Amino acid sequence: MLTGLNVAVIGGDARQLEVIRKLTELDAKLFLIGFDQLDHGFTGATKAKIDEVQFEEIDAIILPINGTTHEGAIDTVFSNEEVKLTEELLSKTPTHCVIYSGITNSYLDKIVQSTNRTLVQLFERDDVAIYNSIPTVEGTIMMVIQHTDITIHGSKIAVLGLGRVGMSVARTFAALGAKVKVGARDTAHLARITEMGLTPFLLENLQEEVEDIDVCINTIPHLVVTARVISNMPTHTLIVDLASKPGGTDFRYAEKRGIKALLAPGLPGIVAPKTAGQIVANVLTQLLNDLLIEGKGSS
Repeated sequence: MLTGLNVAVIGGDARQLEVIRKLTELDAKLFLIGFDQLDHGFTGATKAKIDEVQFEEIDAIILPINGTTHEGAIDTVFSNEEVKLTEELLSKTPTHCVIYSGITNSYLDKIVQSTNRTLVQLFERDDVAIYNSIPTVEGTIMMVIQHTDITIHGSKIAVLGLGRVGMSVARTFAALGAKVKVGARDTAHLARITEMGLTPFLLENLQEEVEDIDVCINTIPHLVVTARVISNMPTHTLIVDLASKPGGTDFRYAEKRGIKALLAPGLPGIVAPKTAGQIVANVLTQLLNDLLIEGKGSS
C-alpha cells in the first residue's frame, strides 16, 4: 500500500490513466494536473491547476513518458491548460521528492540537478523497455501493413539497431516470413544477429545494404538514415522510424525523393495505451513503495 504518499501526476496521455488507477487503488493521495477535461473520476485523486498544488507536501512527481519539451512544457492530452515544470516549482518540493519520467532532455536534467532532486528515467530500465517493445512491435506491424502494398511474408526488411526494441522487431518480422537483415556497430550485436538466424551487416555499409529493401525500420536515436542512404533506396521503400524525436531519418530528403518516411515514437501509447500504461504503473508501484519505505522515511 502507498498510504501517506502524496503524488503529483502532471500531464500525459491515456497511459497515465492506468497509472492513476493503480496508485489510487493502493491508497496514494494524487493531485492530477492537466486533467481538467477528463470525465473519469478517481477516488483519492484531486484535479488541480499547477499553481493550486502545495508542492511542499509532494513526495513524487510523475511526468508523461516523453517528459518535458526543451522549454519545460508538458503535454496535456486531457486539458488545454499550459503546464510548465520549472526550477522554482521543483525547489519547493521536499528534498526526498523524486521525479519520474519516461525519458529526459537537457532542460529536465538541468532543473533536477540545480535543485538537487532525483530523476528516474523509466525507459532506461530494461524491464520497462523490454515489456514496452511488445506493443511497439505490434504497432510497427500495423504501420507496415497499412503503408505498403505487399505482404510482410517474403518482403525484404532492414532493421537498424539491435537494442531492446530492435531485437524484438527483427525477431517478430522474421517470424512472419520476412527476409530480415539487421545493422549494428557492436561486434557482439553482429554475433547475436547471426545466432538469431538473421543476416547481420555493419551500419557503416548501410548505403549499400538498402539497395533492394522494401522496408527500413530504424531504432537508433541518431541520424543514420541520411540523404545519401535514402538516395540509394528503391522508391517504393517504406521507412518506419521508431527512435525518439526527432528520429534518425532525414525526413526532408525522403519527402523530396518521394519515399514515405514515418516517425513513430510512442507507438505503445497509440496502439495499446491500456497495456502500456499497466507496464509503467506496475514499475512505478514498486519504485514508489521503495520511496515510501526508504526515501521519505529517512528525510
